[in-house]
Amino acid sequence: MINKIIAFSIKNKFIVSLFVFALIGAGIHAMMTINLGSVPDITNNQVQVITVSQNLATEDIEQFVTYPVELAMANLPGVEEIRSVSRFGLSVVTIVFKDDMGTYLPRQVVQEKLNEVKNDIPENFGEPFMGPITTGLGEIYQYTIKPKTGYDTVYSPMELRTIQDWIIKRQMALIPGVVEVNSFGGNIKQYEIALDPERLNAMNISISEVFEALENNNINTGGAYIEKNHMASFIRGEGLARSLEDIRNIVVENVDGIPILIRDIASEVYFGSQMRYGAFTQEGREAVGGMVLMLKGENPNSVIKAVKERIAEVQKSLPEGLEIQPFLDRSELIQRTTSTVAKNLIEGSLIVIFVLVLLLGSLRGGLVTATVIPLSLLFAFILMKLTGVWANLMSLGAIDFGIIVDGAVIVVEGTVFEIHKRIKEGRTKFSQTEMDEATYVASSRVMNSAFFGQLIILIVFTPILFLTGIEGKMFQPMAYTFGFAVLGATILSLTYVPMISSITMKPAPTSSWFGRVEHRLEKFSEKLMKGISRLYDPVLQLSLKHKLSVLFVAILIFGSAIFSFSRMGGEFIPNLDEGDIAMQAFLRPGSSLSETIKRETEIENIIMENFPEVKTTAARIGVADIPTDPMGFDFTDSFIILEKDKSKWVSASSKEELIEKIREKLAHLPGLNFSFSQPVELRFNELLTGVREDVAVKIYGEDLDVLAAKGEEIARIIKTVEGAEDVTLERTAGLPQMTVNYNRKKVAQYGLNIKKLNEYVSSAFAGSAAGVIFEGEKRFDLVIRFDKNHRKSIENLRSLYIDLPNGSQIPLKEVAQIDYRPGPMQISRDNTFRRIYVGVNVRGRDVESLVNEIKQKLDDQLILPPGYNITYGGAFENLQRAKDRLAVVVPIALALIFILLYFALHSLTQTVMIYMAVPLAAIGGVYSLWLRDMPFSISAGVGFIVLFGVAVLNGLVLISRFNSLKKEGMTDIRERIITGTHERLRPILLTALAAMFGFLPMAISGSAGAEVQRPLATVVIGGLISATFLTLVVVPILYALVEARANRRKKRKRTAGVLPMVVLLISSLGLTVSANAQSTDTLPVVSLDKAVEMAVSNYPAIKAARLQVESQQALKKTAWEIGNTEISTGAEELGNNTTDGIYNTFLITQQFDIFSINA
Repeated sequence: MINKIIAFSIKNKFIVSLFVFALIGAGIHAMMTINLGSVPDITNNQVQVITVSQNLATEDIEQFVTYPVELAMANLPGVEEIRSVSRFGLSVVTIVFKDDMGTYLPRQVVQEKLNEVKNDIPENFGEPFMGPITTGLGEIYQYTIKPKTGYDTVYSPMELRTIQDWIIKRQMALIPGVVEVNSFGGNIKQYEIALDPERLNAMNISISEVFEALENNNINTGGAYIEKNHMASFIRGEGLARSLEDIRNIVVENVDGIPILIRDIASEVYFGSQMRYGAFTQEGREAVGGMVLMLKGENPNSVIKAVKERIAEVQKSLPEGLEIQPFLDRSELIQRTTSTVAKNLIEGSLIVIFVLVLLLGSLRGGLVTATVIPLSLLFAFILMKLTGVWANLMSLGAIDFGIIVDGAVIVVEGTVFEIHKRIKEGRTKFSQTEMDEATYVASSRVMNSAFFGQLIILIVFTPILFLTGIEGKMFQPMAYTFGFAVLGATILSLTYVPMISSITMKPAPTSSWFGRVEHRLEKFSEKLMKGISRLYDPVLQLSLKHKLSVLFVAILIFGSAIFSFSRMGGEFIPNLDEGDIAMQAFLRPGSSLSETIKRETEIENIIMENFPEVKTTAARIGVADIPTDPMGFDFTDSFIILEKDKSKWVSASSKEELIEKIREKLAHLPGLNFSFSQPVELRFNELLTGVREDVAVKIYGEDLDVLAAKGEEIARIIKTVEGAEDVTLERTAGLPQMTVNYNRKKVAQYGLNIKKLNEYVSSAFAGSAAGVIFEGEKRFDLVIRFDKNHRKSIENLRSLYIDLPNGSQIPLKEVAQIDYRPGPMQISRDNTFRRIYVGVNVRGRDVESLVNEIKQKLDDQLILPPGYNITYGGAFENLQRAKDRLAVVVPIALALIFILLYFALHSLTQTVMIYMAVPLAAIGGVYSLWLRDMPFSISAGVGFIVLFGVAVLNGLVLISRFNSLKKEGMTDIRERIITGTHERLRPILLTALAAMFGFLPMAISGSAGAEVQRPLATVVIGGLISATFLTLVVVPILYALVEARANRRKKRKRTAGVLPMVVLLISSLGLTVSANAQSTDTLPVVSLDKAVEMAVSNYPAIKAARLQVESQQALKKTAWEIGNTEISTGAEELGNNTTDGIYNTFLITQQFDIFSINA
């Protein structure tokens, strides 16, 4: 089958050329339209259920909101995990579903349950809703509304927030791929009536009466229509309040004909703002901003482009003196990681081309092989587009063109070898037919092993497709892309490469400049190979003399590699350098919003004044408009945006050094702790595991006080572990509360009820919306509450007057005990169980060894009460799950390699022989990680899978040549080994060096995203170095031992069968032999093997004739194929030795030899 495809491609060049041009066109289109991102989106398939009830305490939120939602969602199909966070006024429940359920089915089943859950949540306790359909990479564009110079004091935070909500956010709607625009910072405008409780008491008016008056005097109505003079006049009653003055003049009560208006009972009617549960600062001052959230699964590159275009339009409609400035633009990360990928691919391909040209000794051969690189990449783009695989750092970053062009290298090298052989036989000129024949003979001879080699590489990637979880989402795109490229290169090696080689590889005359260049290059390559052979020959000869010693040394080295690997640390995946810093500042628990804003502005001023590398700083405090990230007032999420060109840095040379210097500068600020991460990494950690740090030690139990105490004890122990940085205990306790504890007897005595009392408290201090005021299309709440002077202390709460059924009033303290009582700040739950965690960031050490030390110390020093237990989450949890999966996947990959090798060789012993390349390759992979001080990671594990597939190819090429020499009659094992290794040394070095140098740019790159690629490339390069060297030494030794043993066994069988026959012949013909002995010419007696050897060595014509017969038999199978392709031109009025004429014909002729089909 392979030979038929090669013969068809060589004979039908035009058809193959059309196929290549079609591939180029489709590939370019796919490349221009493919989804482009920075890294794979590893967010799990989750739905967030958010409930806002601003006046409800943490314990009440958990009991009345969070628990019913969790209980309802627990039995939904496909649920893998349920996490929740309950804070004052906010509940966020995260339901994680299986990935195969898709995006919208989970939301559908959750929505169905929410309709039921609403009935279980008490009235006015909030209404649960689902969060936006986005992921950890969904925060694609964050911006601030910044006043220009001279307009700093023109716009207040309230006006900026109104502009954000009613101008910018509205115009950002209907952008394809944008699911939500989240607002943060500033003050949300509302029409506020600041009631004076003393005036209310003096006029004997209750809050409920004020509330009722506002509702009754802020409404429109309609009265149908009246027909008159053939026209219909519609009736509209306008009663909506339109201004502050309208509100002031609303009547509350009429006493003896004297109206009591809102202005009479209110100390002020003004533009107020909602109670703030969040804020936003930038560069040392409060600001207002927005966050564009991308719909899950959309193309971030195109969505960000559309967002920027819309932002430019919105900018024109902003009031004078304002501009929109982005501070976090995900397209910059995409551009930097894409630039890293492109740089590594270009450098890798150039290095591969240089190696190919140098070792092949043929400029054209190197260029022919080089053309396979872009063609295979375009083929991969086509399949990526069809299958929905994104182009990003992981999918494209691990492509090694040296591995991909392996099949093409073997075909081209075989063609060059065949041409040189025929030149040595005396041929100087090659017609196109002879070139076709030479290319076919060379390609068909080597393509079988090359095809199996490519197939092995393809198969070895299939186990990666069975990785699950985060590691699956991270590395599956790489496996798909690499597999697509290898598949494309394999098809091209069978079709395009033989076709183009038959056209371009014809020997150039040495009289031309090109011929001279190729001749010199060939001479240089021959000298280079001879030099390598001179170094290799003594090593091979010595190894063949001391076979067992060499094997013992190899086993010893392998054992030491296993020992080194067992002591090697582990991490999940190396952190991608995003180029920016995410810093969290922690204040004391219970800190107020104003205090946190003040401290954060201090931090930002210090950073901006001392570090020129910092372009801007911005911080979010508390919750945003859509509270997908439940935060309290006592810590901040700061974004430190850095200059990406590190040559302009003056304070530090690396990000790690800069972080340490920032920490030192901020160390003098009292009462603050800091934690450093990266924006995307921080969001991923929180969405995936519910924690923000690299490692989380989770303690599960019932009692919040016990959890807090044990958490503090664990944090103290962890701080003693080297490499454990930013040790942070989850803030759960210490929320200051003014608790109103009702005396039910007195409540009953005064004829009151708890509901009414709670409404008074809520309206007086939090405020209650009594209607809506419209400003054109804008709408703002009309709110009543006490004025600021009566909302300052607990005494104001105690003296809140309550109206009784008889019309009199009493203070709240008459029916309730009101005092300070601390409560829980946050209650976190995993799978319906309460938990608290201690977060740890890892620096200067691998995750696995750090967690193991933490485990040991906690086992020795910590005593937990019954019913309490500890688990380890975060990156360590991911690492353990991925290692367990690799323990299954790697053996499957090794088994598949073994099976394919057996199919290629049909010999169990030779398969085992080649399989020895796997441990030999592992030696270099392990030691390369050790030399570069890299821990084992999932990236390195995938590198080992790739390495094992590539490493066996050299042994396959070598053993295949030994077998072919044996079939050709070379019986001496040592001679066979020497000849085979000399002939296959060039292709082995070609494939190994091309693969190694293809990964070299990834291994040494320092660009954005190189951290993830570096372990993979390091493993492959180191492994191929050891595998190539040891394969060229160990495999010949093993082959010699196996073949010698086989020969001894064969001789014993032959001797056992021939001996009785010889005795019988001697006994029956003894007399005849004796009588004719004197008259018979004496001839030497030889064995059958010796006779065959003499025939082959003395009569090469036998060998040549047999090869010719095999060639003709192979060509005979192509008799049914389509005929030759011819290209010609025609002209008129030519003659008299002139070329002037009319060229009017261009012909392409394709022969179809129909009648010889199946001949």
